[in-house]
Amino acid sequence: MSSLSLPRVLQPRKTSLELERENFEKFQASSISKAINQVENPVKEKHVRSAILGTFHEKSAETFWTCALRLPLQENRIVAWKFCHVLHKILREGHPLVIQNSQRYKRKIEDVGKLWGLLKEGYGKLIQLYCNLLMVKLDFHRRNPRFPGNLVVSKEELDSIGENDINNYFQMSVEMFDYMDEILVLQAAIFGSLDMSRSNSMTSSGQCILAPLIPIIQDSSQLYDYSVRILFKLHASLPPDILTGHRQRFLKQFVELRQFYMSASMLQYFKTLIQIPPLPENPPNFLIQAELCSYVTPVVILPPEDPPDLDTPSTGDLVDLGAAQNGGTILPDVIAERDNLIDQLQHEITRQRCEIQRITAEHQNSILRFNERISNLEIDLAKKDSELAQEKLLKEDLLIQTEAAARCVDTEKKAKVLDEKFQKLKEVYTQLREEHIQLLRQKAGVDKALRGSDKMTKFARAANNLILSIKADVDKQLTNVHILEQEEASKKTRLEEVLEELANLQASADAASEQNQALASKVEWVEKEKAHVESELQDLLVQKEEIESRLKTTEEQLNNFKQLYDEAFEQCCDEAERIVKHAIEEVDNPALSSATCTSDYLTGLVEALEEIAVSLETKLKFQLITEFAHQTSMFIFCGKATSNTASDIEYGERMAEHCKTAGNHCISVIKSCKTKDARDSTIFREKIHELAAMGGSLNVRVTTEQIGDLIEDELATMDKAIEEAVKRIEEMLKQSRAADSGIKLEVNEKILDSCTTLMQAIRILVQKSRLLQAEIVSQGKGTASAKEFYKRNHQWTEGLISAAKAVAMGAKHLLTAADQVVSGGGQLERLVVASQGILASTAQLVVASRVKADRNSKNMSALSAASKNVTTATAGVVATAKSCSQLIEESDDLDVCSLTLYHSKKLEMESQVRVLELESSLDKERLRLAALRRHHYQLAGDIDEPKS
Repeated sequence: MSSLSLPRVLQPRKTSLELERENFEKFQASSISKAINQVENPVKEKHVRSAILGTFHEKSAETFWTCALRLPLQENRIVAWKFCHVLHKILREGHPLVIQNSQRYKRKIEDVGKLWGLLKEGYGKLIQLYCNLLMVKLDFHRRNPRFPGNLVVSKEELDSIGENDINNYFQMSVEMFDYMDEILVLQAAIFGSLDMSRSNSMTSSGQCILAPLIPIIQDSSQLYDYSVRILFKLHASLPPDILTGHRQRFLKQFVELRQFYMSASMLQYFKTLIQIPPLPENPPNFLIQAELCSYVTPVVILPPEDPPDLDTPSTGDLVDLGAAQNGGTILPDVIAERDNLIDQLQHEITRQRCEIQRITAEHQNSILRFNERISNLEIDLAKKDSELAQEKLLKEDLLIQTEAAARCVDTEKKAKVLDEKFQKLKEVYTQLREEHIQLLRQKAGVDKALRGSDKMTKFARAANNLILSIKADVDKQLTNVHILEQEEASKKTRLEEVLEELANLQASADAASEQNQALASKVEWVEKEKAHVESELQDLLVQKEEIESRLKTTEEQLNNFKQLYDEAFEQCCDEAERIVKHAIEEVDNPALSSATCTSDYLTGLVEALEEIAVSLETKLKFQLITEFAHQTSMFIFCGKATSNTASDIEYGERMAEHCKTAGNHCISVIKSCKTKDARDSTIFREKIHELAAMGGSLNVRVTTEQIGDLIEDELATMDKAIEEAVKRIEEMLKQSRAADSGIKLEVNEKILDSCTTLMQAIRILVQKSRLLQAEIVSQGKGTASAKEFYKRNHQWTEGLISAAKAVAMGAKHLLTAADQVVSGGGQLERLVVASQGILASTAQLVVASRVKADRNSKNMSALSAASKNVTTATAGVVATAKSCSQLIEESDDLDVCSLTLYHSKKLEMESQVRVLELESSLDKERLRLAALRRHHYQLAGDIDEPKS
């Protein structure tokens, strides 16, 4: 016995953690296999919920992928389709690390899609499109890791993700459009695959195909909302021409998405599973910023579910101004963040006001409708009560008629007894009649015998007497019989009348019975209707109380928002005063004595500043006050820099003092805004015009004398830079084809081809611009020379010079970025930035050329067409850079299958250290970018090339 128990003793016993892990894996494998099975019906929510809870239990998706890859994904089409659906649900609702864990399995998803994509119809095509959507979703979250799997973020979080950077919003909108395109393609294929005779929404096969539309609708509603808000932000900061492609793409998606929601909402299958938000008939007009206030966010509503028991605290602290101060001075980033917060509060207050007004109007309309409905129901109830009373009276009449009919039934029974007696009397009468006939025959025989013999006289007499007596008796009996017969005839006639009357009464009784039953049913229906009306009336009263409660809560929220708005507005005015005071103090700073600015640039600031000052006289807004302070401080700095160029020192000092005076008047206007008194900016506007006039008298002769020669030099330099860039790109392409191979050669060819296309488009644009400029000069110079024309229009000429320099500089940056990428030492992001920069430069050149051009000019039309080609080529460079980046990343995927626990933990710690280093570098680079942009903004009016 001991030898038998020895192996059991030596066998290692599993710990509680190992047993728990084993049970967890078994349960997960069972739930996943039940959710992803071969039966053609929709996935059961409880099995998917178990798989989602499993990701929170282990804080990853390893168990899910381990179990899912064992399934026959490449053998059974139903299993592959349900796998895509379940994976989509887990990516949306699973643990936050699920998306990160699933990145390494993109190749598996792609293989499943390619395999089933060989089937051009049915589930094959749908599986391929669903796999494409899942890969796009993983790529989107990889590029935007701050978006959760369900894409639900608040407005503040969306602003934080975009970092208030137009470039980030521009890129993010393109990625959202790509995401939405895949969703719309998949939904169109799903609806197109339905067979209304066999696979409608109420069959198992139809529901199996339609079930994934629920998470797809959830994703699309969030993407639509973010796209609208981002496009409004872009249109508030960029010219509409640059965003033409964005608007066209959004409008196309809007039409398809609205049709998608309408088609889905009409299916019976979705009635109890999801509430699909309706989209408006007309898309938002992004050219009108006021429409953002009336925009309503589409909200998808699902049946309530028990969420997983997780501790996911969230923080939403506001900007800590005290901690951001350094020696009494607020950092620029903190100021920008605070200004951003103030703008957000202003937009939120405006939106809440619109929402409260809308809700109040709806509540008032609902109350009126409910009161009218209550009155109608009360009238209907009174009518029903009257009808019920009438029906009760009619019922009582019918009961009386029914009792009369019952009495008639008793009369019928008596008639039957009389009929039996009549039959008996009739039989007796027949018998007596026959006996009477017989006796008459005997009498006739006797009379005959008497006439034949006289001997029989005596006997005949005796017989005759006997006969007479018998005859008298018979006559008497016949008389009685006749009397009885008459009585019986009258009784029979009466009986027939009674029977006829009885039949009529029976028919009336039957009709009364049927009418009584109908009335009883009608009474019962009326009572039920009355109970239903009373219940509905009670519900309406409860709804009325709820609406009044919500209205009261909304009013309280409005009061809180008003108080918050007043506090924020006061802080905004204080900050605006501080900014202008700081600018006034900096006028006397010796460090600004070397700063210079052209008088033309100073004059160009007057118009925008005057418009803001006039706007403040009629309306108060956070944005206007903040912009007024910043523009005034910028004008003061530029005025000081312009005064430094004066050859007369005393004149320069007077100009500096005039800058201080203008700043003090600006502070007076801000104080009047703070106290909400009458706002008059007339004196301030006079001071800035005087300051601009003082600056305009400086260095005019030198500028106008040199402007004619300078424009030709800069245009020639621009042409030379573009030609050199084209030649250099062709040389790099030849060198790469000779030295590289594989993925590197493919990437280099794509990048250089796209850059070549862009440079060719820019070359054509420059040629068209030169032709248009020549046409403008020939039409405007008259008998004077071209240099004299440039001198007379020196401000326009300076704009052309600045645009030409920017194009030449952009071409050099693009060439440098492409060279670095091809040589292996550069980044594709730098190439994207360079291409977008040269797009902005060419846009500046087009705008500068368009100012004096004739609208009907053929050269102008050609220039516009060339500008569109440059925009398309720039988009091609961006798209090529993105695809090449993805190609490089896919080739560099980390293989973790062979890693041990120690090596995996080591690589994880190294990756975390690298992430922290990159985040630190990113913060430093953002500060550097902000400083460079401020410096570029200060030097924007200088036509000289900036020093490195």
